[in-house]
Amino acid sequence: MEKIAARRAELDGLAEALAKQLAEVDAEREELAVAERVLRRLYEQEAEEGAGRNASAPQRVEVAGRSVLKVPHRREVPDTSALPGDYQRMLEIVKAAGGLVMVKEVGAELGIDATVPGRLEPLRGKLSKLADRGWLHKLPNGTYCTRP
Repeated sequence: MEKIAARRAELDGLAEALAKQLAEVDAEREELAVAERVLRRLYEQEAEEGAGRNASAPQRVEVAGRSVLKVPHRREVPDTSALPGDYQRMLEIVKAAGGLVMVKEVGAELGIDATVPGRLEPLRGKLSKLADRGWLHKLPNGTYCTRP
């Protein structure tokens, strides 16, 4: 009888462990099903947007829950028409300068008051983004010029 009771206790412990493991597996399978549904919706949304979108028009993307205009890499698009309007204007200013241009010069053309501390930082970030995406060339001294 003692051996039977010991074996029963052993089997009860094993059954509990297996039940716990099965519950964990079921929970993970449910998470995977949710992830699959979300990805499917995203792919469908992307396909719908891609079908009705002009490839050369500026695109909106979601970043941290906010809708922002995408600044594409130069090799991804044929011309500047895919850039948001303010970025196109910045490129025009740099091109019109015909050489090296400083952030404060671009800011002056855009009507930004450079005497207010920090007012040019968003512009500096946008010009850096244009340089990172291949639209401009940024020199080590902080000036910008157009790329050939």
